[in-house]
Amino acid sequence: MKKMNKKSKQRMLAGVALIVVVILVASSLFVYYEYYKEEEVKEEPVIVQIDDRISPLENQALVLEVKRIRHRGIHGALLTRGRSWRQPPSFYFVADLDGLEYQSRNVAGSMSTKEVLFNTWDSMFQENKIVRDAEEEQETSKVTLSVVERQNYGFLNRKTRETEKDKFSVVYDYRTGRWSGDDYFMDEDGYGYYLGNTYEIWFNIYQMDYDADYIPYWTEVNILGTDPMRSDVGKDPDGDGVDTFWEWKWGYDPNVWEDHEKLDPDIDGIENIEEFQIAKWLSDPYQQNVYCEVDHMEGTSKFDGPHILDRHGLLGIVEMYSQHNIKLFFDDGWPDTPAGGGGSVLKHYNAFSQDSGMILQYYDHNFPDERKGIFRYVVGVHGGPFNHPARGNIYDCITVGFVDTPRQRFKQSINTGFQIGLFDRNIALMNAQTLMHELGHSIGLHPWTFEGCDNRSFSTSTNTWTKNYISVMNYATMYKPSLLDYSDGSNGAPYDQEDWKHIFVADFQYNNPQVEEIFFEPPSFDKIVYGETEHGVTGYSYDEKLTEAWKEEIRDYTPVDPIPANWLVFKINKDYKNENPEAKNVKVLVQPDLNFVGWAEYAEGDLNSAGEIKIYSQQEMIDSVMERITSQ
Repeated sequence: MKKMNKKSKQRMLAGVALIVVVILVASSLFVYYEYYKEEEVKEEPVIVQIDDRISPLENQALVLEVKRIRHRGIHGALLTRGRSWRQPPSFYFVADLDGLEYQSRNVAGSMSTKEVLFNTWDSMFQENKIVRDAEEEQETSKVTLSVVERQNYGFLNRKTRETEKDKFSVVYDYRTGRWSGDDYFMDEDGYGYYLGNTYEIWFNIYQMDYDADYIPYWTEVNILGTDPMRSDVGKDPDGDGVDTFWEWKWGYDPNVWEDHEKLDPDIDGIENIEEFQIAKWLSDPYQQNVYCEVDHMEGTSKFDGPHILDRHGLLGIVEMYSQHNIKLFFDDGWPDTPAGGGGSVLKHYNAFSQDSGMILQYYDHNFPDERKGIFRYVVGVHGGPFNHPARGNIYDCITVGFVDTPRQRFKQSINTGFQIGLFDRNIALMNAQTLMHELGHSIGLHPWTFEGCDNRSFSTSTNTWTKNYISVMNYATMYKPSLLDYSDGSNGAPYDQEDWKHIFVADFQYNNPQVEEIFFEPPSFDKIVYGETEHGVTGYSYDEKLTEAWKEEIRDYTPVDPIPANWLVFKINKDYKNENPEAKNVKVLVQPDLNFVGWAEYAEGDLNSAGEIKIYSQQEMIDSVMERITSQ
């Protein structure tokens, strides 16, 4: 047998070493697979423990805030002869929190109690707060609020009687911070709002909270995953421009970026980020809001006083919008507004016209920039009412040709065929009718959408629109002493339309389809092309299958009832998703089923494993946690 040389030995040893390494690696893989891998598969999923405590950090108590109470009778009083419109109601509220009764009329102080009543048609900015101690770990509280009106009667009105006018009850849940009953989250007329037969009431309920962000302990630890010992006020962990408290209150995910700059589920043109910015003025992202700043020209003499629009007339318009579930707000001098807010006194001009474009100087210098696109701008002027753009062709400016001097009153009475008298009530009503007309143009009621609007041939005695279209939008009927309303359509098509079913509240944000030049004459209706406004979605593609599935799920639901809605669903493109990983996979768009209206982003969501649209729902999470609690 030949002796192996040195090189052959080295090769053999290397081969043996390689075989050993292979065996060791294979053994290691076998051991891992048989033991470690099997152990990993068998590992039980981690179950997050539920903390079902309600108030472990603070003394449990409940707070009721009464934000605003408005009497709904001002509209009728304004249309009634006499001075009832100048006689505001006297009322107080009674709150009952788990049996603890509080009456707002009894104001205690300095060893005595005085009686204080609300003497106003509208108590906005006269807020009240009531506190009720609760048992520790109490799960719910019952809250009842009633409004009691005091009325004078008998000889010289020397007797008084008190009548309960409106009452509602809710049950507050200390775990979630939400309430149910006569008002509840996502109800049809707004959260923290009750519309009674005589009064409408805005309110808020919350509990004492250790970190003073007013998000309950239970919700923070079990739903949101936030720290109940650190305030979330002003925090925006997902960087979408809206803070944690607002997103929790209105049912959004505070930990996941959402496109609040575009989301507008109530289609009022005020996107979520703007709703958040004006929250202190009672905005609700699911209810249509119309905000107006009201300024006025200064007066020049005792015969030409300041051109201030009477608040009674403003409230008369508010009532009509309220009846159609639209919350209308006029800032004619609110506290805590931006510099140049409502009630500003403007330079006087004897002549002020639409054609001159003079509204631009007021718009640029007296209308705060942060309000543009949220508020409409209303100005009481010496003459020349109109709804006209200051910039572009966007109808967000309104002037009311104020009538006040004896000469103006007499002239206007003649011009209206003495439909308007010379008394204060007549003038307050006429200015309100003018404002409601011009406001109508900013919510989509235009002469090119219905021929009776701005009745172009109202001077013709046989004109059928004059006879049938009873609306402040019709020049021939707008100053009827019994009218402060849009048409209800009761006279039937084609010479009458139900104005309230043709309203597009967000119209004041869109460039109008027609441009009004000097001496503008609207085109014939057969020359107007009706078409869908662009949806403006980028990075997503329309998905017909998802759209049909969405329609099937929501059926006849519309966020602007009674106006039907159109729906579109868009799915994100892969390239856009790669560039914007925080973006949701699906966008749902909605549009009122009307002509010349835009699309609004209603919701965003993702797709589950079955390809179904899933929208974030705090309530589903709450229900899931409560199921686990009850099953333990």
